[in-house]
Amino acid sequence: MATAIEKCVHCGFCLAACPTYSLLGEEMDSPRGRIYLMKNVLEDKLAAEDAQPYIDRCLGCMACVPACPSGVEYGDLLVSYRALQEAERRRPPLDAMARNLVISTLPYPKRFRLAAQAGKLGKALSGALPLPFASMLNLLPDQLPASRPMPPVLPAQGERRGVVALLPGCVQQALAPEINFAAAQVLAANGVEVHNPPDAGCCGSILLHVGAEQQAQEIARRNFIAIPADIDAIITTAAGCGSGIKDYELLFKGQPDAERAIAFSRKVMDFSAYLSTVGMRAPAGFASERRVVYQDACHLLHAQSLHSEPRNLLNQIPNLRLLPIADAGQCCGSAGTYNIDQPALAAELGRRKVESILAVQPDLVVSGNIGCIAQLRQQLQSQPKPPPVMHIAELLWKAYTGSD
Repeated sequence: MATAIEKCVHCGFCLAACPTYSLLGEEMDSPRGRIYLMKNVLEDKLAAEDAQPYIDRCLGCMACVPACPSGVEYGDLLVSYRALQEAERRRPPLDAMARNLVISTLPYPKRFRLAAQAGKLGKALSGALPLPFASMLNLLPDQLPASRPMPPVLPAQGERRGVVALLPGCVQQALAPEINFAAAQVLAANGVEVHNPPDAGCCGSILLHVGAEQQAQEIARRNFIAIPADIDAIITTAAGCGSGIKDYELLFKGQPDAERAIAFSRKVMDFSAYLSTVGMRAPAGFASERRVVYQDACHLLHAQSLHSEPRNLLNQIPNLRLLPIADAGQCCGSAGTYNIDQPALAAELGRRKVESILAVQPDLVVSGNIGCIAQLRQQLQSQPKPPPVMHIAELLWKAYTGSD
């Protein structure tokens, strides 16, 4: 942490990139201000509880990292600080209950599905519930989709060009199982053999994001065992997963399995990055033009530096026209559990993103992250004719099958 703090020269380049600073205009709600606060807490010059509201309001979107000329590793600093403070933090009872509910359900698909089904019963009463619980219920869809079981191995079509394991994730398994199904089909259509390890699951990123470091380690270790080592890559279809796994070196620093964690993380690739690497076979495309907005997930664009790869894939689809939007790199407000923890700020960021999207009148919106997809769907539902929102893998699979 000390190294990251010392690198910051307080130049202010991060201010324009920071979503919360753009919303609130408060120095302490900027990366520069938060670094100053963390430094003073660690040096016992400031009480942790005085700094906490500003740290909590950070999305962790990493937009400040590419904007920083000094190379401050803000993400590492934020993750380490949150984990350190969480061990000593005393939360108000309702806040503690909400947090415990999140970390005990979201990383576990079966538990989350049960909790979501139970939550539907109370959704109509969400207006009478305390804020964190109301926020959780409002994010639930009216109906959970049916599961999409996949075979342990999906063979490559034609010449085999690669062998991968598909990371199933956690919340996505319940909210949108069709994403991984589509991703597996597209990879197979491109000559990639896809393994679906039955015991693999959550990568721990969502826990790492909220400072639950030990629980994140325990969950991650299950994947070390579940996913075979003799594969070319481990594919993620959620931006947050890919970004979080890249932090395994930090998460497992000083642990006996640190080297194994690093080796695992180096095999992880986002779906769009891997497909771009092997080269996509031309899909059939659509009979008529589709006007599409690609929404950049922060943890693909800023944390993993993936900008051109998904766009290049979409540009190969016949009769698909990509539409640029204003402030494309600004966060939509999803950010892990942010729209539960900070619903008002998340809603305003979502509103701004939707405003930029609707300005270009797309037929549909595409993203590479389940959190962004859920956030955009919620923000668009008040529109008279909202464009559908889907994962890039789903759109590619439609382009291969010629379906609408």
